[in-house]
This record gives sequence, C-alpha cells and structure tokens, in this order.
Amino acid sequence: MVSIDNLTVSFGGFTLLDQISFVLNRNERVALTGKNGAGKSTLLKIMAGLQQPTSGNISFPKEVSIGYLPQQMKLSDGRSVREEASLAFEHLQKMEKELERLHREMAERTDYESDAYQQVIERATDLQELLQMSGIHNFEAEVEKTLMGLGFARADLERPTREFSGGWRMRIELAKILLQAPDVLLLDEPTNHLDIESIQWLENFLSTHANAVMLVSHDRAFLDAVTTRTVEIMLGDIHDYKVSYSKYVELRKERREQQQRAYENQQKQIKDTEDFIERFRYKATKSNQVQSRIKQLDKLDRIEVDEVDNSRLNLRFPPAPRSGTYPVIMEEMEKRYGDHLVFSHVTLTIERGEKIAFVGKNGEGKSTLVKCIMQEIDHGGRLELGHNVKIGYFAQNQAQLLDEDMTVFETIDYVAVGDIRTKIRDILGAFMFGGEASEKKVKVLSGGERSRLAMIRLLLEPVNLLILDEPTNHLDLASKDVLKKAIREFDGTAIIVSHDRDFLDGLVDKVYEFGGGKVREHLGGIYDFLTKKKMETLQQLELSASPTSKREEKHDEPSESKLSYQEQKEMNRQQRRLEKQVEEAEKKVASLEEKLKAMEEQLATPEGASNMDMLQKYLEVKARLDQAMNSWERTTTELEKLVG
Repeated sequence: MVSIDNLTVSFGGFTLLDQISFVLNRNERVALTGKNGAGKSTLLKIMAGLQQPTSGNISFPKEVSIGYLPQQMKLSDGRSVREEASLAFEHLQKMEKELERLHREMAERTDYESDAYQQVIERATDLQELLQMSGIHNFEAEVEKTLMGLGFARADLERPTREFSGGWRMRIELAKILLQAPDVLLLDEPTNHLDIESIQWLENFLSTHANAVMLVSHDRAFLDAVTTRTVEIMLGDIHDYKVSYSKYVELRKERREQQQRAYENQQKQIKDTEDFIERFRYKATKSNQVQSRIKQLDKLDRIEVDEVDNSRLNLRFPPAPRSGTYPVIMEEMEKRYGDHLVFSHVTLTIERGEKIAFVGKNGEGKSTLVKCIMQEIDHGGRLELGHNVKIGYFAQNQAQLLDEDMTVFETIDYVAVGDIRTKIRDILGAFMFGGEASEKKVKVLSGGERSRLAMIRLLLEPVNLLILDEPTNHLDLASKDVLKKAIREFDGTAIIVSHDRDFLDGLVDKVYEFGGGKVREHLGGIYDFLTKKKMETLQQLELSASPTSKREEKHDEPSESKLSYQEQKEMNRQQRRLEKQVEEAEKKVASLEEKLKAMEEQLATPEGASNMDMLQKYLEVKARLDQAMNSWERTTTELEKLVG
C-alpha cells in the first residue's frame, strides 16, 4: 500500500534515518516506536507528503488516501465543533449540491432524446450511487457519534472551536480524520489529551473500522490493544517485528541475547584460530594448516550485535523534607463557574507518602481541583494543607510555556538559584541534554524533549508533595519507565492526573474518580478500579432490569447465581428483539428489491426513459433500499456479537 525504499534523512551533518526500507500493507496496524528524537514524527510527515527526504523514495497507488494527525495543529476559529468536524464530508456535500442542480436541470429541459440530456441523466445516476455508497444521509449522525465517542458532550457540538483548549481541538481534528475514513491513517501521539474512556473508544474504532494504520504512542496498553506489528527506529536504522508492542520488547531482548551468545562463541573461535596461526606461522611443517586457517578467517561471516541506545533519562527526586501526617485535607469542597457546577461535597484526606491518581473524563474537574490545592483559584468548603508542605507542580501545558528563543541551558539557568547553578550541566546530562544538546534552542526540540526540559524544574528544589498533571504526554516509553520508577521511590506524597493506564499500574494505590460533579474514592490500583467500574455498571444494569431487584435490596450484594440468571434473561430478551429486527429488515429489503426491479423494467422502455417523475421515484426507492441494507447489516452484526 505504502512503500518506503532506501529512505535517508540528514541535516547539519547528522543522519537521522539511514537508508531504511519497509512496506505498510492494507489492514495492518503498526506501532512506530523509538526514543524521543529518533525520527518517528519526521517519518510520519514524509509519509504524509509534508516533508521531503534527503534521498530515497516513498510510493503508493494514486487512489490511496492518507489521513495524518500531527502532534499539534491549528483550527479555524470561525466554526462550531460540529461544523469543523463535518468538513470531513465537504466533498460529499458538494456532490449533493451538484445532484440537486442536475435534478432541476432535468425538470426544466425538454430535449429528452438528445445526447446532452442522456449525459445529465448518467451523471445524476452516478452521483446518486456514489452518495448512497458513501452514507451521505447518515453523515450528521456519524459526526455526532464520533465526537461524543471522543468525549464531547452533545451541548458542546454547537460551541465555537475557539472556546476549547489545544487538547480538545486535537480531538476535533482526530474526529475529522476518522470520519474521512482514509485508506492509511498516520497518527502521531493520538492519545495525548484523551481520557481513559475516550482512549478505549479509539482502541475499538481503530481495531474494527480502520484500514492501514501507523501510529506513534507512548501508551503501552493502547499499543497492545491496537497494533499487531512494531517498527522500531534505533540509531538511524529500523527493526521490523510482526508482533504487538509487549511481544516485540520480549523478542528484541531475546534476539540480542542470542546475538550476544553467538558473538561471544565466534569471538572465542576467532581467538583460538588467531592463536594457532601466530604459534605456528613460522613452522614449515604446519604451513598448510596455517594457510587453511587464514582462509577460514577471511571467509568467516562476522556476527554483529545490534547496537543498543544506552542513553537514558536518569531521574531521581531529591529527598523530601518531612511534612505533616496529612498533606491535604478537604471537607465539603465545592467549585462553580457561574451557574456551572464543577464538583461539590468533596471530602477526602491524603496521607503522607501516598501515591494517588485523579482520573475521569476531561472537563470533570481534575485540573480544577489541582488548581485549588495550588491555591490558584478560590473555592467553597474547607481545604487545608499540612504542616511544612512544599509542592512541586508539573502542568500538562508546561512544555508549551517555555521560551522558544532560549537555549536548553539558558532555560534552566534562568530559574536556578544558589548552589544548584553549579550543577546545571550535570543535571542536563542526566536528562540526555549533555554536550552540544544543551546549546539547542527550545524551538527545535521535539515534544518529548520539551517535556523532559520542563520536568527538570522539579529537581531544582526539594519538595514533599508532587502534583503531576499529565506528566507522560510526549515522553517516550523508556523515559516513562524511569519517571515511574523515580515517583515510586520518591519518599514524599504524589498526586498524578493521568489517562495512561500502564503508567499508573503498580504506581498508585488509590484512585479518585471525577464525574457528574462528584469525586469518588476507590481503593486499589488502576486496573482494580477499571474492573470494579465494569462490574458496578453491569450490576446496575441488571438490577434495574430485574423485576425482583426490590426484593434483593435488603442484601448488600446480589449472589453470583442470581446475577448470572439475570444476565442470561437479559441476553435472551435482547436476542429475541434483534432476531425480530433482522426478520423485519429482510422483508423490507426483499420488498424494495422487487419494487426496484419493476421500476427498472419500466425505465428500460422509451416512454419510461423520458419520464422524469419515474426516474425521481426510482432514485428515491434505491436510496431507501440502501438504507434498509445498512440497517440489516448493522442489526445482523449486533446479533452475531451477542450470540457469538
């Protein structure tokens, strides 16, 4: 589908990609991985046609369409959310207007026998068929479904895009690209700024609706759920694995261990041979054997071990000054913006040393509560910080607030005070900004490099309460692992606002869920929370559907056998309903097909061909048949999923 052949990218005497080649095939979902600055975003831009390589070729058939989601984009401020997303169907709307014009022309003209009139009919018929196949009549519903899947509320759809933050604008652009249904999707960190529910929706969409996909993401769980092939960029070269990300990590480790063992065995063989040659080089009786061994060495296919990029973020937070037993206490807290209630009745206590997560849909108040703790905004109720609490805060937009005209060194030197200024270069080196990299301008840094630079600020003074708002956005997987380890070893308290399930797993032991104006406490890790949420939802559905639920209210939990019975009862009811809908849809399709066949026979006659009313009715019946077929397919799929 898309072929990369001997692609090289060089600039400033540095080779970023060195003669790489691979093919992205139809229906493949590929993870593009590698450390920050390895060239992932550059490769996607080249595949999207937005950047030219130094040498090499990229080729794909003319009819193949490509959709590209960059890390950052600009949207027009003159449209609503719905209007902006609907631009995905702009070409179809133009076709619909042309069809309306052709219908008016056919009604006004009387030269029914002319070639020009026949051409108008043929063009109108072609447009009608194209529009029916493309689902023009359902596009508004598709726009709404996609936007709401990505986290927008119905009330948001008519709001102008200028009212939304960069993260929400990225969602609008993502919705637009998904709605265009391109043959190839190139997504650069699509999960940044998405909440957990929206990520799970996107996982399902890409797994069931997308054609070919190549994506960059630092969300390990997302990669495992979506991709089946992993292409790694390492030191300018690529390594191609036909497996998911987690399996690739295992295979890469095994491959290097095997290479290392084979390399060591060969090196021993080479040394033994060289020792033999050196020992008997001048003995006439051994000359034939010596020559034979020399030839063996010359012909030997030398084993090479994959070079490993050992540059790593080495992050360790300074020892935390001891705080009071309870760094944060809240009682009946409330926050409103005018008539809009963000949350109310928030009562919680965070103990010293706890690592907790704030999760929930965007817009439900996670960052707002963080701002309350930071005392940046006012609120109702009581919020008390414990004795000697010193806060270190990392905001999700902090990387964008850096001065782009300053160098890396100047950025840190500007905020550093006291003795720490003598250690700036050591700190920068630990964050992979050693040597010449410290003199880079901020504006040339990748998203991940900017995030690392912003993270350094946390090291400039000891703190005992870390508040990290989406700290993993733009960090590569290796850097995320080291940051996770550093937070786990941090002897203070940490509040982490994140949508990254893999990052939170094993790091937090308590989850606070934001939603519906409430903040609910869940004990346990992130996957305990997700599992519990699904179980709670299932129980609520089954109990609400059960006529015996009132009798069961006196028990704390319905028994497993009763739940299973109710589940089976509900499944049977849904199956009967879907079977009836499939039967009705089949009858409707058969009836419309019969009607259409009769109309086609009439239109085949000279009288019928010139009957404009008949043609219009034919097109209307054909449109109804297409809708009936779509309904039948959708219902049949639902039934198969239920019984399968």
